[in-house]
Amino acid sequence: MKSSNGHILIIDDDRDVLTATRLFLETEGYAVDTESQPVHIPQLIKNQVYHLILLDLNFTRNATQGKEGFYWLHRILEIDPAAAVVLITAYGDIDMAIEAMKQGATDFIQKPWDNDKLLSVMAKALSLGVNKRLHAPASSAADGHAATMIGKGEAMKKIFSTIDKVASTDANVLILGENGTGKELVARALHDRSARAKGPFVSVDMGAISETLFESELFGHVKGAFTDAREDRMGRFECAEKGTLFLDEIGNLSLPLQAKLLSALQQRKVTRVGSNRPIDVNIRLICATNMPMQRMVPERQFRQDLLYRINTVEIHLPPLRERKEDLPLLAEHFVRLYAQRYRRSTTGLSSAAMSRLEKYHWPGNIRELQHAIERAIIMSEQDVLQPSDFMFTQEDPSGPDLQLESFNLEEVEKIVIRKAIRKHAGNITHAAHELGLTRTSLYRRIEKYGL
Repeated sequence: MKSSNGHILIIDDDRDVLTATRLFLETEGYAVDTESQPVHIPQLIKNQVYHLILLDLNFTRNATQGKEGFYWLHRILEIDPAAAVVLITAYGDIDMAIEAMKQGATDFIQKPWDNDKLLSVMAKALSLGVNKRLHAPASSAADGHAATMIGKGEAMKKIFSTIDKVASTDANVLILGENGTGKELVARALHDRSARAKGPFVSVDMGAISETLFESELFGHVKGAFTDAREDRMGRFECAEKGTLFLDEIGNLSLPLQAKLLSALQQRKVTRVGSNRPIDVNIRLICATNMPMQRMVPERQFRQDLLYRINTVEIHLPPLRERKEDLPLLAEHFVRLYAQRYRRSTTGLSSAAMSRLEKYHWPGNIRELQHAIERAIIMSEQDVLQPSDFMFTQEDPSGPDLQLESFNLEEVEKIVIRKAIRKHAGNITHAAHELGLTRTSLYRRIEKYGL
């Protein structure tokens, strides 16, 4: 693999799309394979485990194939049931893309896309793809829970119990927790155990949506509503019909956008941009944030009526440093996952290595642990991981100074980003401002470094 960011396969019969996307993603640090003939998909997947597959939904333009993306989606999932597949769709293919998500696709993106949108969709799909490959032991969760939910401590037992009680209802749920604690995994567990499990699970990163695109993204638009509105388009509310709508990072919404969201939730209707016709929506709402919502209300940063609407039930996810009893289970699973993915003979961690993991404070939570073990397996030449295989900074989490083991620029950047996020209590907007970055750029770095 040429990069630690991930190995991507792009399948499209438009060679210009293949070339442009490959060149862009390579500059972002991904290893990229491209293929214009989908008949080669089975051999490609058997020879290489891909972190993510971008698949064109429609190959009917190519008469030599005569098979649409649905067929190839099924073939991919037959060979690798845990594959993360993002469908590439044209403007008229939204209904097909939603159906494909019901049949196993992770997400979809429309042509033509902007690069920030592509990276945002990919980052989400890559994270979900890693977690799809986890297989928790029976003792790690209550019977019937999704395999990605790992934990045996009291904190996780309480969360499993709450999921059991809430999943079968249509109650709105608010999931609270730091970045990297697994909020989306809880949302998916609630969906998978609900009566809506056969419906779509639609995830929206509210922190990555600009003010100008908010209504179009969530409520949809009609042709001609604005310059780039070439066709009618359903919003994410409609995409989630009879399923679950997951609004991640909801604490980042501005007050005007909160008002628009509240109106849609109260009326259970949305109106596409450029239209006057309200559309009924039937969804189950799950929200998540790493921000202190109860404190934001008196500070007039979040509407109290919206908070009441979205938090019929709250689920608090503890940071990894507060559930160290689960760390060996998590570490063992990531070792098995990445040993298989990279075809390594790694069997586990030495007691000294595990001791080092247990002493570390894990500011990036499970996501940081995941990336630390992935890196260790890639770099180690031993069957059992040792303390020297893990590269951690020795900074005091509460101290003002940066204490560095090396002057590697990526390591330094990671430390600075982590401290900025901690300083602003997880507020990505404020951290990005202090770092001199856009919020989208900061999210991209957070995903890159596993923070």
